[in-house]
Amino acid sequence: MSVQGETKEKTRLDIREPGRYRVVMHNDDFTPMDFVVEILMEIFHKGRLEAVHLMMTVHESGQAAVGTYSYDMAATKVRIASARAKEGDFPFRMTIEEA
Repeated sequence: MSVQGETKEKTRLDIREPGRYRVVMHNDDFTPMDFVVEILMEIFHKGRLEAVHLMMTVHESGQAAVGTYSYDMAATKVRIASARAKEGDFPFRMTIEEA
C-alpha cells in the first residue's frame, strides 16, 4: 500500500578502484648507492638483484619508477625513505605521480 505523496529514493553506488600512483626515485651525486639499494630492499621490498638494477637505472637515466601503489601507500613509503635520508644528511629525492 502506497501513501499519497510518498517518494521513493534511489540509491546509486558508484564504487571505483582507488587511483594508482607511481613512486619515482631521482638521481643525485651525493646519496650513496648502498643507501639507495637498502631503501629499495627495506621499504619497497625489492630483492637484492632488482634493487641494484633499479639503483643503476636511476644512476644512469636520472630517475626510475620503483613501484606503483595507492596514494596513501606511496606517500607513506616516500615519507619513510625521506626521513631515513634526512637522518643521513643525504639529498635523496622521490616524487609521486599518477600512474
